[in-house]
Amino acid sequence: MANNFDVVVIGGGPGGYVAAIRAAQLGLNTACIDEWKNDKGGPALGGTCTNIGCIPSKALLQSSEHYEHAGHAFADHGIKLDNLSIDVAKMQARRATVVKQNNDGITYLFKKNKVTFFHGRGSFVKGGDEGWEIAVAGAKPDTLTARHVIVATGSNPRALPGAAFDEKTILSNDGALSIPEVPKKLGLIGAGVIGLEMGSVWRRLGADVTVLEALPAFLGAVDEQVAKEAQKAFAKQGLKVQLGVKITEVEGGDGGVQVAYTDASGAAQSFACDKLIVSIGRVPNTDGLNAEAVGLKLDERGFVAVDGDCKTNLTNVWAIGDVVRGPMLAHKAEEEGVAVAERIVGQHPHVDFNTVPWVIYTSPEIAWVGQTEQQLKASGRAYKAGTFPFMANGRARALGDTTGFVKVIADAKTDEILGVHMIGPYVSELISEAVVAMEFKASSEDIGRICHAHPSLSEATKEAALAVDKRALNF
Repeated sequence: MANNFDVVVIGGGPGGYVAAIRAAQLGLNTACIDEWKNDKGGPALGGTCTNIGCIPSKALLQSSEHYEHAGHAFADHGIKLDNLSIDVAKMQARRATVVKQNNDGITYLFKKNKVTFFHGRGSFVKGGDEGWEIAVAGAKPDTLTARHVIVATGSNPRALPGAAFDEKTILSNDGALSIPEVPKKLGLIGAGVIGLEMGSVWRRLGADVTVLEALPAFLGAVDEQVAKEAQKAFAKQGLKVQLGVKITEVEGGDGGVQVAYTDASGAAQSFACDKLIVSIGRVPNTDGLNAEAVGLKLDERGFVAVDGDCKTNLTNVWAIGDVVRGPMLAHKAEEEGVAVAERIVGQHPHVDFNTVPWVIYTSPEIAWVGQTEQQLKASGRAYKAGTFPFMANGRARALGDTTGFVKVIADAKTDEILGVHMIGPYVSELISEAVVAMEFKASSEDIGRICHAHPSLSEATKEAALAVDKRALNF
């Protein structure tokens, strides 16, 4: 039958489309099902990341950063501008173009690698001797059979109880990316990655931004020293963050949003804004998968239950990315997708969550890999740490951006690098050196002995590694 496949991937986000491509590269007859639609109803491959997540948010961050530089930093370079303004419609059109380029790029990769694509929602029908039967619901309904199935259906934004997303005044990440004009007052619930990035975009463009966070600590998952530096930098920029907040009521309407809450002291407070972005985490997307029909096991939080190799409780059914345990990161999903495709053909790849890098694309950027200092203290492991500030880095001075530092943490006895934490310019690019070093079990001495180009921001990593042994050269 024409619709018999070795592998069917349900979901075309970063994990799904990469899994499909790798499976096809390995000689498996592969199909991918994805239901995302563009404005014209056509396919929009790439999932949340490409359509309403990583890619469009970076496009807006870049546009807003240009605007802020033009308004505040260009004068220091001798560049004079009068009557600076922002055309939000043009900015949003550029965002849409960037998204489409990525959508089209994935479509091209499917054709190049001979992955068969079905546009619609995939769901289980039944399993049997011939494999798994998968239904495709959409404009052109179809039924596929597969020897192996990879579930890569991603996640959805978590709504605040009593405050459903209307994407007009109460916004998820989708609505946050599509705001048609700069709001005078913008509220955010949740000081996580999405909240801080979206808050940064609209603050740069002139919005008065307030962030309400339930946790008592700012960026609790980040190294404490980095989090304190970030909080100080954001406050200086005008991003107002309140911690220890408990939301009691949210009421939206055409006139804006009213938020009632108690602050860290327990006092009742209220807050009014034109738009409210709710960013309080994400939930696995298993709706419509028809998991119960075939007995696919979900855990107590609704994630597809998998073992360390991403195997589910069903024979030849795998699951990857946001729909399973582990960090909800596009690059983690990609690595799992590649690993599963290779396991299907008998290879033995490995994905180490401890060397998965994290990045927050604010200004300053924040990036880290491995364990934080507070985690090491809690575990009782003896360590030593070195830091180096960008204010002592020649390239950072030339850029005009000297906020932040690089921090290297190593085992006290063996000197093996246990974690690297960065805040500052372009650290999203610098963190890769630390990931490579940790994958090869490098010591801080190894990085300290490697020649780094001068002048470059990467020298801060070398100097921080040297500082572990108290022998930084330039600070």
